[in-house]
Amino acid sequence: MSHPFSLTRRAVAVALLAGGTLAAAGIAHAQAAAWPTKTVTIVVPFAVGGGTDIGTRIVAQRLSQLWGQSVVVDNRGGAGGNLGLDVVARARPDGYTLLTGNVGTQSINPTLYKKLSYNPDTAFTPVGQFAELPFLLAATTSLPANNVRELIALAKANPEKYTYASSGNGGSPHLSGETFKIATGINLLHIPYKGGGAAMTDLIAGNVHMMFASVLEFSGHVKAGKLKALAISSKQRVAALPDVPTLEEAGVKGAESGSWLGLLAPAGTPQAVVDKVSTDLQQVLAMPEVQQQLLAQGAVAKGGTPGEFAALIAADRKRYAKIIVDNNLQLGD
Repeated sequence: MSHPFSLTRRAVAVALLAGGTLAAAGIAHAQAAAWPTKTVTIVVPFAVGGGTDIGTRIVAQRLSQLWGQSVVVDNRGGAGGNLGLDVVARARPDGYTLLTGNVGTQSINPTLYKKLSYNPDTAFTPVGQFAELPFLLAATTSLPANNVRELIALAKANPEKYTYASSGNGGSPHLSGETFKIATGINLLHIPYKGGGAAMTDLIAGNVHMMFASVLEFSGHVKAGKLKALAISSKQRVAALPDVPTLEEAGVKGAESGSWLGLLAPAGTPQAVVDKVSTDLQQVLAMPEVQQQLLAQGAVAKGGTPGEFAALIAADRKRYAKIIVDNNLQLGD
């Protein structure tokens, strides 16, 4: 039979533990409620002007207004986005340094690169997706093909004569091109660049023939007559270029591709802060003006919980890992 005093001591211990847990939770929520009290930095692991950068700046502006604090976009391009991810992986996990990740950085690079300076499985905490980026197959204006059917016929008659550019080996534009080649049975020559900006410049100049990239990056050049749009690689047409058919409408099946954007935080960031950023991000995405800004650039506002974002990252990593391994595309020693 237990001594009454033992029961009392145990009850007191349990009460103290519960009280301490509640107190800690209360402090965490109070800190989250007060957060942010200073400038928040969102690291974009690519150069200024790309799809990831443009989409991030639209969201960052509204978050700044909502929080009453400056939200700075810090472009840290290089190594397929890995340099920027390394910066965030090493940052203090207090919510004041966030990352915009995309399908390339979060779902492709962990398989593409044999060695990374951070652990992609444990370095980041997903906060929430904020956009989908449909891809467009665009061509230089001098290409003697004005639609996908003409392009396929042209490429089959001239194997490896026609080139497609990408922002680098193994990135989502490169893998989109490989997927297109497999689906159509054509043989295009891949020309990788050190970044999407350089690839875009050469495409407009006619030094390469075509390229897959986000509608957000391409739409302005298409509307200005500098490039011609051949097909959208997502399931549906996009509002920014409503007259451009999808690949499936053009007769190509099984070649869907694209990207997405989402916020992540360094691992160890307090859950209360992660939840606050996620909630506030959803509030921003519900704003009609934000939805219109993204649509005008060829992106689609797309929210979700941290768990849903984590599931998206995992599913796309599995899908692209097969393409990378099957085509022997891994980089590094």
